[in-house]
Amino acid sequence: MSKGDIVFIPFPFTDLSGNKIRPALVLAETELDVTVAFISTQFQWKEKTDIVLQPNPKNGLKKESLIRLAKLATIDKDLVIGLLGEIDISTINTVNNNLKIVFQL
Repeated sequence: MSKGDIVFIPFPFTDLSGNKIRPALVLAETELDVTVAFISTQFQWKEKTDIVLQPNPKNGLKKESLIRLAKLATIDKDLVIGLLGEIDISTINTVNNNLKIVFQL
């Protein structure tokens, strides 16, 4: 698992009332944990730092989706269910630039 991988995880609802298995983008990995960004097909909540992904064989997505860079979680690596695909280097560079905006760096 490395930065740019798209994995399946049980992603928590924002009110912590439960979770749902969803794709997420790996942003960082340590020995025990992984930090991920939520991926969604719900465009009505699109923010300026979100990144649109078109489905393709490399990323494994079935529908046009958003990487929601303001929706992050750090979870135990054991919660990762499987690998779906990966994003290209150009998109990783956009992720890096947009994370600077999210974190006001």
